[in-house]
Amino acid sequence: MNIDRRRSAGAGRWRLRTATGVALAAVGLLATAVPAATAAPEPDPLDPANFELRPDDQGDAVRDAVARLDAELPRVTVSDVLAEANRTAEHDADGACNAGAIDDDDADELPDVAESFCFQSGDDDVRYWYPQGVTTAADAQGGQLAGPEQAILVSWYDHEVTNGPTEEEEHENGIEKGVRITFLDKQTNAYRHVLLAYPVIDDNGAPSYRSVLTGQDKSLHAGGIVWYGDFLYVADTAAGFRVFDMRHIYDLGAASNGTTEDPDKIGRHDGTYHGHGYRYVMPQVAAWEVTAAQGTRCSAEDEAMVFSYVSLDRSTPDHHLIAGEYCDQNQEVAGRAAAWRLADSLDDRGEQITDPSHLWRADEVHRLEPTNVQGALRVDGRWYLSKTNGPHEAGENDNSVLYLTERDPGEVLAPAAQEPAPVGAEDLALWPTADGGHDVWSVSEYPGGRMVYSLHVAAQR
Repeated sequence: MNIDRRRSAGAGRWRLRTATGVALAAVGLLATAVPAATAAPEPDPLDPANFELRPDDQGDAVRDAVARLDAELPRVTVSDVLAEANRTAEHDADGACNAGAIDDDDADELPDVAESFCFQSGDDDVRYWYPQGVTTAADAQGGQLAGPEQAILVSWYDHEVTNGPTEEEEHENGIEKGVRITFLDKQTNAYRHVLLAYPVIDDNGAPSYRSVLTGQDKSLHAGGIVWYGDFLYVADTAAGFRVFDMRHIYDLGAASNGTTEDPDKIGRHDGTYHGHGYRYVMPQVAAWEVTAAQGTRCSAEDEAMVFSYVSLDRSTPDHHLIAGEYCDQNQEVAGRAAAWRLADSLDDRGEQITDPSHLWRADEVHRLEPTNVQGALRVDGRWYLSKTNGPHEAGENDNSVLYLTERDPGEVLAPAAQEPAPVGAEDLALWPTADGGHDVWSVSEYPGGRMVYSLHVAAQR
């Protein structure tokens, strides 16, 4: 269902927040001025050691388990997965396909959605899976075309239903399925889910895998993802990044020793491989963990960063991962963000470094001025930040906000401009466009109002 655009005239025209926004207005991006934030006392500089990463100590064991799984199960490519897509998204080429993703009752200005895809009803309204991260073929390969399939990927985590769960939801609450990735083909609107897995050697000495979980045996939140070459980087909230590999996608439907019949089982059971009913399974191949000790999340103490979301910056010769932490308005600080040079995580063959003595250091660190940030992008020295205002609530403008900083903003990422975004905005990804600008892609997370969408930004000077 398309939304009523009666108040969307002028949407996509960014509102100024500071005098520096005048420079952005000069390129036709901005309009009405809004108040700047009150200046706060200058904090101490951030300690780069709190953003330092290293490979975890399971790298060799994981690599060995994946090699043994390769010998057990048939592998397929991303193209194969898309060719076997079993679901169809609704597509709106110039607007929002889900009215539930837009608060048009309490907002004076509506998000100017450039393009959108909406999931089938079983995915749009399911309460035990929540979408979080987004990345695209433009991240993977660069450029406007970015490969033949024009794919968009979305991460979902297994969410516990606590508000009046149905019998089905109660059953699902008892099973931690971890993380799944939606592979959506922009050209056909078809999509399919792929289950992520953690490879192990079982008690019988056979290669197997389990759900992707945290150290507390809960499903990984997977708040952000980046597809870069063959690798899929997934944000691991309390640790850093998990890494998966597109060269190792297993087809349980085509495997003589695989099955898709039992949604309650994962891994090898009596010689047969299961994937919670999913046909395709992709195992972890590496992990990066923060070296600093974990402190109190979002406290004024500068301690190890939380990894809530991740994106890719291809606008510099040295490509970077961008990550940051979510802190709400009731916590002591608004959060931090940082950038890591991707080449520093790879060996001479372009494979993941697994030596735990290797250090991957951030080369840019920032404090955030806005709270409730669910995604961040950096392009040509400017940062985009997505701020969520929660789910629909009567009498409140619940549309999210997309902020843009000035170029090279300094340690504090303070917005210079803003525009409205759909309700429940999450992770961000960038796709260059033919006009020299780019589309900023995101996904809205709440049941009944889910939508993969882009906001277009014209070329900037």
